[in-house]
Amino acid sequence: MKIICIGRNYRDHATELGNAVPDEPVVFCKPDSAILQPRLPFVLPSWSQDIHHEVEWVVRIGRVGKFIEPEFAWSYIDAMTVGLDFTARDLQSKLKAKGLPWEKAKGFDGSAVLGEWIKGPVEPGFHDISLLKNGQEVQAGNTRDFLFPLESLIAHVSQYFTLKSGDLLFTGTPAGVGPVSPGDELEAKLDGKSLLRLRIR
Repeated sequence: MKIICIGRNYRDHATELGNAVPDEPVVFCKPDSAILQPRLPFVLPSWSQDIHHEVEWVVRIGRVGKFIEPEFAWSYIDAMTVGLDFTARDLQSKLKAKGLPWEKAKGFDGSAVLGEWIKGPVEPGFHDISLLKNGQEVQAGNTRDFLFPLESLIAHVSQYFTLKSGDLLFTGTPAGVGPVSPGDELEAKLDGKSLLRLRIR
């Protein structure tokens, strides 16, 4: 099982971090050990002082595909949810400044949190995602604002990686990312439905 992630897929998020708006999808991967097991809290790692939340729409691949044409992309999705892509922003900044890969800042243990799955088939359409921290909304977006829509993402990624049943695609985060602290409570919603609750320790 692969966890494939898309960076900078919302213009406002790229802008808030001072990043250039990409002309093709920014792709990185997390190992399967990054998935936080259900009902566990997220424990802040000792080696970072600046862990940020990033809420994302997540889809699950339901069958094997390679060189998938955009018009067939939706037929490869068998479930969807919201997820959190935790990022060690301080470490990421140091690695980027040196021109080094930043998987350590993105793929560490527990950095991928998944909500309750809504099982498919998933029909083409747009979806609202949001994140509340301690009851206050801090992130909100709609997939219609993607720089690269799902069809383009599936087509692009499948040129490089054979997609297999159970693979996950994190599709990018809207603006509003920010740090988490011990005692914080996070709640992520998809189309207004709460699918994920998490305590930070």
